[in-house]
Amino acid sequence: MPDLTIHEYEVTPALGRHLVLDPRSLAYRRRYTGEPIHPVEWAPKVPVLNQQDLLAQGIRTSTLVEGVGDVDALGSCTANAATALISILHTADELAAAGLDVTDPAAAESWAIGLYSDATHRDQWHDSAWPDQDCGSSGLGVAKALRGRGLIDQYGHATTAEELCRDLQTGPLLIGMPWYEEFFTPPGKHALLDDLPNWQDSPIAGGHEVCVTALEHVTYRPDGDLDYARTVLRIRNSWSSSWADHGDFRMSLALYQALRHDIDVVQPRLDASR
Repeated sequence: MPDLTIHEYEVTPALGRHLVLDPRSLAYRRRYTGEPIHPVEWAPKVPVLNQQDLLAQGIRTSTLVEGVGDVDALGSCTANAATALISILHTADELAAAGLDVTDPAAAESWAIGLYSDATHRDQWHDSAWPDQDCGSSGLGVAKALRGRGLIDQYGHATTAEELCRDLQTGPLLIGMPWYEEFFTPPGKHALLDDLPNWQDSPIAGGHEVCVTALEHVTYRPDGDLDYARTVLRIRNSWSSSWADHGDFRMSLALYQALRHDIDVVQPRLDASR
C-alpha cells in the first residue's frame, strides 16, 4: 500500500466523498505553463441524477443486488458525478453498450449505484464496501473504476486553479470538496456558492463529489493573473434537477482557492481512441 493521504468524512445520504491522494497519481499532474484559458462548456448526456429519494424514483436496491435491502438514499456522490462526466466523453451508443441508458433517469441512477459499488471496492484503503456498507468512496476510487471498465484510458490531477482551468479546456472534471452546512441552501439561479452568507462559519457536514461542466466566465487582473473572484465554474450536482439551477450550481475560483488544500480535482480522460 503506497503512502496515501486520506481524510475520511462522515457519510450521509447526500454526502459520501473521502479525500484520498496517491503520490503515484499526483506525479503525473501537468504543471500550468501559460496555456490559453477561455470559457468552455461541456454538456452531460445523462439527465440530472438524484442519489436521494431512490424509492420515489422506482429504484429498489434489493433488485439491483441480491441479499441487500431497499434504501432510500446512498452516499454515492462520487459515482453520480462520474456518471455525468462519462456521459460527456462517450456517444449515446457507446454508453448504451456499457449499460448506461441516458434517456431514463432512474436507469441511469441505478447504473451509478453499480459504479459506486465498484468504486468502494477499488478504495483498497477502506475495509468496507457497498453492498452493503454505505461507506462512501473517493474521486481516485471512482476514476479507477471507470478505467477498470474500459470507459477511460487514463486520469490526471490538477492541484492549482490555473491547472483546473487549463484542464477544463479539454474536458470535464471531478472535484471533491468539503461541504459546509450553509452550502445545502441552494444559491440563487445565477448566484455563487461562495455568496451564501457566513458559509465559512457553518460546520462541515461531510465530503461531496461533483462534476465541473463549464468555465463560464474568465477574468484576468491587470497584472495578467486570473481574477479568482470573477472567474466562475458551473458544476453539476446529484440532488435532482429541482436543486439550485436545474441541478447545477456555480462557484468562483476564489472559493476553490480558499478550500484548495481540502479539494481534489481528477480528470478522467479518453485520449487513445479519440
